[in-house]
Amino acid sequence: MFPPILRKISLFLQRLPGIGEKTANRLSFFLLKIPEEDLKTFGQNIIDLKQKIKLCQKCFNLSEENICSICADKNRNQKIIIVIENVLDLLAFEQGRIYQGIYHVLHGKIDPLNRVTADDLKIKELIDRLKNEKIEEVIIATSPDMEGEATAVYIKEKIEKEIFPQKKIKISRLAYGLPIGANLEYADYITLKKALEGRKLL
Repeated sequence: MFPPILRKISLFLQRLPGIGEKTANRLSFFLLKIPEEDLKTFGQNIIDLKQKIKLCQKCFNLSEENICSICADKNRNQKIIIVIENVLDLLAFEQGRIYQGIYHVLHGKIDPLNRVTADDLKIKELIDRLKNEKIEEVIIATSPDMEGEATAVYIKEKIEKEIFPQKKIKISRLAYGLPIGANLEYADYITLKKALEGRKLL
C-alpha cells in the first residue's frame, strides 16, 4: 500500500486530463525523487497560479499583468483581430508564429446542451473593442463543429447589427484546412497556417 500522502497526490493527479491511475502513481514517485528545492519551487508556482494569474483586461488572455504581453506589443498589427474560443487556441497560433495581429478570447462557444449562451462569452466585450479600436478585419476562428459554427454566425450577425453601417469591418472565417469536428488546440501550425491563408469572407 502507498503511504497516505502519496496516495492523496496520486488521487489528485488522476483528476488531471489524460492522467490514469498508473501514470498518476508514476508521477507521484517521480515527485518524491526530485530535489526538495525543486519541489518547493513547483509547489509555490502552483500556489501562485491562482493568486497571480488573471484575465487580460483587453483580450481576456491569461496574464500576470492587467494587460497581456501580446496586447502590450506595439509591433503587432492592431488592425486585425482573431476571435478564438480559449487560450489554448491562442497558444496554437503563437507557437507557429504564423500570425502577428491581436486576439480576443471568448472563453467558450455557444452550446445550448451545456447551458452556455452568448451572454456567458466575451462577445459584448468584442463588440465594444470593435467600436473603440481601429480594427479593419475580424477573423472568426472558432472550432469547425456545430457549436463553433453557431458561435461564428452569431458573432457575424452581431457585428453587422451593431457595427455596420457606422463602421465597415471585413469579417472572415478560417478556411477548412482544419478537419470538421476538430479542436484548434490539437492542430499543428502548418494546418493553422493554411487555414489562416485560405480564410474567406462571411
